[in-house]
Amino acid sequence: MCAETPDYKDTLNLPKTDFPMRAGLPKREPEWLARWEQIRIYDRLREKAEGRPPFVLHDGPPYANGHLHIGHALNKILKDFIVRSQQMLGREARYIPGWDCHGLPIEWKIEEQYRAKGKNKDEVDVVDFRQECRKFAEGWIDIQRAEFKRLGVTGTWDKPYLTMDFHAERVIAEEFMKFLMTGTLYQGSKPVMWSPVEKTALAEAEIEYHDHKSHTIWMPFRAVNGAGDLVGAKAVIWTTTPWTIPSNKAVAFNPSIQYGLYEVTATPDECWATVGDRYLLADKLAEEVLTKARLEPGQWTRLRDVSADELGALTLAHPFAGADGAKGFWDYDVPMIDGDHVTDDAGTGFVHTAPSHGADDYEAFIKRNWIDRMTHNVGEESEFLPHVPFFAGLKVLDHKGKEGKANTTVIDKLVEVGGLIARGRITHSYPHSWRSKAPVIYRNTPQWFAAIDRKVGDGQDDYGETIRERALTSINELVKFTPISGQNRLRSMMEVRPDWVLSRQRAWGVPLTCFTKKGALPTDADFLLRDETVNARIAEAFEAEGADAWYKPGAKDRFLGNVVNPDDYDQVFDILDVWFDSGSTHAFVLRDREDGSDDGLADLYLEGTDQHRGWFHSSMLQACGTRGRAPYRGVLTHGFTLDEKGNKMSKSLGNTVAPEDVTKQYGADILRLWVAQSDYTADLRIGPEILKGVADGYRRLRNTMRYLLGAVSAFTEDDRVAPEEMPELERWVLHRLAELDHKVRTGYDAYDFQGVFQQLFNFCTVDLSAFYFDIRKDALYCDGDTLNRRAARTVMDILFHRLTTWLAPILVFTMEEVWLERFPGEASSVHLVDIPDTPKDWLNEPLAEKWARVRRARRVVTAALEVQRTDKVIGASLEAAPVVHVRDADTLAALKSVAFEDVCITSDIALTGDPLPNEAFRLPEVEGIGVVFEKAEGDKCQRCWKILPDVGHHAHPGTCGRCNSALG
Repeated sequence: MCAETPDYKDTLNLPKTDFPMRAGLPKREPEWLARWEQIRIYDRLREKAEGRPPFVLHDGPPYANGHLHIGHALNKILKDFIVRSQQMLGREARYIPGWDCHGLPIEWKIEEQYRAKGKNKDEVDVVDFRQECRKFAEGWIDIQRAEFKRLGVTGTWDKPYLTMDFHAERVIAEEFMKFLMTGTLYQGSKPVMWSPVEKTALAEAEIEYHDHKSHTIWMPFRAVNGAGDLVGAKAVIWTTTPWTIPSNKAVAFNPSIQYGLYEVTATPDECWATVGDRYLLADKLAEEVLTKARLEPGQWTRLRDVSADELGALTLAHPFAGADGAKGFWDYDVPMIDGDHVTDDAGTGFVHTAPSHGADDYEAFIKRNWIDRMTHNVGEESEFLPHVPFFAGLKVLDHKGKEGKANTTVIDKLVEVGGLIARGRITHSYPHSWRSKAPVIYRNTPQWFAAIDRKVGDGQDDYGETIRERALTSINELVKFTPISGQNRLRSMMEVRPDWVLSRQRAWGVPLTCFTKKGALPTDADFLLRDETVNARIAEAFEAEGADAWYKPGAKDRFLGNVVNPDDYDQVFDILDVWFDSGSTHAFVLRDREDGSDDGLADLYLEGTDQHRGWFHSSMLQACGTRGRAPYRGVLTHGFTLDEKGNKMSKSLGNTVAPEDVTKQYGADILRLWVAQSDYTADLRIGPEILKGVADGYRRLRNTMRYLLGAVSAFTEDDRVAPEEMPELERWVLHRLAELDHKVRTGYDAYDFQGVFQQLFNFCTVDLSAFYFDIRKDALYCDGDTLNRRAARTVMDILFHRLTTWLAPILVFTMEEVWLERFPGEASSVHLVDIPDTPKDWLNEPLAEKWARVRRARRVVTAALEVQRTDKVIGASLEAAPVVHVRDADTLAALKSVAFEDVCITSDIALTGDPLPNEAFRLPEVEGIGVVFEKAEGDKCQRCWKILPDVGHHAHPGTCGRCNSALG
């Protein structure tokens, strides 16, 4: 610049904004949270949305026990995306957070506190114990509420729902009493999953499977009665639960399997088999079994086929029959029975059958009406009861879930009586308690069940007469699943599930509010008291005092007095499965709360995939039993959270990611952005490197918003240009906005947050930052009051309103910061604004097609100039005036109709249809366009830096004509 040339920097229209480059989210986000509470933003949204179509996402209650983990954050953030987006799409989106407060984990914590103080739980008054549990849950609710709010999750945090609220406990009891009154409740004695650690029955939903090392034995049952040469032969069974042998009552076979009679002809040393032993085995498994018995090939022979009729005619003896000291305990016949559950995939082709300790075994006995043959040999601590010879007091599992002495002692006894041919150990998938992580056993106990195939006598038969029928109709016809695979999963579970075990043998929960008649059998018609007056008294007491009323002195007289003689009835003290509690939430939240649902149904339930067997499942069963259909119209499931390598998170491995740590380092918006960028329908990975990548993407997006804020500073309505008056480039941006508006709305409605964010991120980085902003910054900075500049600022104002509202459900804090930077004020908030309507006539496909051609040509030019820049021929693209050869006439016409030099950010450009010279730069993927580099001619404008021939020929020294006019 010559010494006399003025410095024109101050004459440029440079962007002006105080919006910081650095977000500082960890420090600033709590300030916005406090502001939202101060302006009562959730209440104001409810007031604003009055009269709108409602949208109700019903919160699946987390358990009030412990700090949040990353899975909690994923779940609540997804819910918040939905609630906020539905609200901004014009609905009245209600969200009532809730907590599951009853159950075993809390009881454990109180018992631990008691043990630390030397107190015995059994010596503490049950009401006092329950009050301790209530206080414990209240403390964790407060902690978790603060942690959820820190994630930017909106809702009625000041009035959540709790399963331990008195009204909730009343409704849970009322819902249970509907099962009582409609005849679906019954008491049965059948094997259930039993946790010796927790001393309670568990439902299938509370079971998970882990590898477990078990004893395994091959054991012969001698035939004592039957056809000819089979008497004296031994049917060999294989089991991984030797402790169930004392409760054996039958041996099962499958008529479709081919069986044979095998004889031992020789034996090696150290073998339990003897020469002359004859074994009944499935042919497919015989060699494997005999090899396990340490026999070598050639030491046995197959005598003949054995038919199913022959097997069915056999009577066997229990291995302990006649044993010294057995006192005749096992001196009963062991029948051979057929069963489809027997296979020849593994084992021996015969299955030891203990109906008190196996589901298939139990069903086989029920089918034959042999209920009187059930055994009761194992107690609640998995100990053999005193009446069992040899094994009384021995436990299968100890109080920590470790192996007791029952298995080894049974095996030793079998060896002593000659009742084994082989033994070993096997690692296999085995059921464990979801909460204690300890192994469980099948144990026959009296429990309370909801019959899912019994006709429900409530007159609500629109979708079926039984709970199962109603559930399957709901799944097939009434509920929309996201992803659709959830439908098949829930349906397959519902098709085969057994009756629902409702009872638990604990103290902290809602009791089974029913009474049984003394002396009556469970099968008697008058066994259960069914009386509406009694039910009403219970409900009234629970509303006033909570479920503690059931345990207070005189409760039975209070509820039964003047209706029946209290002395004729026993009060049931089992508590309800906590899944019944959470399954009932639709009644005391959706139905009963003023801010619940207008029709008592939720538009959406959203939880992890494990809830197909959990909350989705129990809510379906419960509602089908009390209101005749599913309580939800939609079900959305998400995957689990894994570390960066795809491993399950574990504190012992040190690979967990705590939400609190992420918010302290990066801010909650980064965690929310991680959720938005992920495919939540699969398992999601998270870790330090992934979060760094998310933070980098966030910075790029933040810079886009910062640029917009600077570009629209001091923009007024007087600056606005109508779309029809805009240059083509601005009308192309409007076209893209119309396209995006449709994709954003349909994406949010389909809960496709990854799709929404990806579209918006690509738009901001590719269409805006790398294209539109890059082109228009010259007009924004250097033009005077031109149409180009006013149109660009108008479009950027439109962009601002679209992007802030489109992104607000995801980046709740950042978009609030962006909004307040432009529209400050006590009552201002982007979250009080709806997504603006976008005119459909902004769509212009011919224009979009034309600009697609322009952008393809631009790619060739910018690539050619990058070569020159890399070779240091030029320092900036404004130093160039390339010649662009275009083979296609339509493309050439399109380029000539726009200011292509501005599009390419060059000082000049020449367009020609002449053939492409050999030396022309080409891109393989863009056919028919070549670029010949030429330097721009003229001098550099000291204001806009373009190199033009007219620079220096105007009133303002060192300027081009455009800048001279802008300076006036």
